[in-house]
Parts: sequence; C-alpha cells; structure tokens
Amino acid sequence: MNFYIRIENGLPVDHPAGEDNLLAAFPDGIPSNWELFVRIEPPELTEDQMFDEPKVTYKKVNGVWTDVFHVIPASAEVLQAIKQKKIDAFKAFWSTLPQRENFATWTFNEDTIAYEPPIPRPTDREVYWQGKTNSWVDRPPKPNDGKNYRIDFDTGEWVEIPTT
Repeated sequence: MNFYIRIENGLPVDHPAGEDNLLAAFPDGIPSNWELFVRIEPPELTEDQMFDEPKVTYKKVNGVWTDVFHVIPASAEVLQAIKQKKIDAFKAFWSTLPQRENFATWTFNEDTIAYEPPIPRPTDREVYWQGKTNSWVDRPPKPNDGKNYRIDFDTGEWVEIPTT
C-alpha cells in the first residue's frame, strides 16, 4: 500500500495516510500537497540504545518522505535499571528451584547475572554439585528406560519423577 503525507510550506503536517483512504476522501485524485511517503520499520535496539524524543520524525530523503528514527546511547541510569530488572528476575527464578538449598554456598555474580559455585566445575567429566559436601561429584549414568528422573543431590542416585 502506498502512503502519502500532507505538506505545507515544505514541511510535513500530521501523519501519513494510506492511498485508499485518500482516494476515498478525494475521489477526483490525491491533492498535489500530499506527497509520497515510504514507511520504515523502527530499528531493533541493542541493550545499550534507546529512542530519543521525539522517537520518529519525517524527512524527505532522495525526493521521498520517510520515517527517521532517533536512536541514542542509553543513559547509565537506564542501563542500570535494565540490569537490575534482569538481576531481580534471575534471583526470583533461582528462588523457585525445588532443591535450591543444595546450592546454598553458591554466590551471585552481578556482572554475569548468575550464581557461581565456590569451586569451578570440572569440564573433563559429568558431575553434579553436592551441597552437603560442597564439592563436585561424579554423576552416575542416568537410567535409559524412558522414565523421567532427577538426581538426589545427597545420595547421588537417580530418583524417578512420578507422572501425574
């Protein structure tokens, strides 16, 4: 669909209108003070960007009116608020874990927005964290019978999760 914008004294007035609407309003043809307008989708912002005010203005580019979005770096306050929201959400999620007491010695790292173990996880074998010994323990093979299991952090045994 084509869009047009009304121009007065070389400047856009109001917002673009669809060609169908203009033809319904002006059956003899679109008036000459309405010029072609190309709609542009707003850019996807990165975490460190925000829209300035006004968010969008209209500008004639290469003879055609179009949207111009105003993107600026996010302020330190906005970035901190975004980070705090992520921190709060992750901590809220962590608090819902059914066996979170197993990880009581883990500490929260605000830079990575994650809980970290007091001892780095070994990468050369399958392990799980055993809170009662505060150590990584070799994980036994998981049963392969199609049932759902969870590991018992205290005993190191696989416990079947009952289906309801």
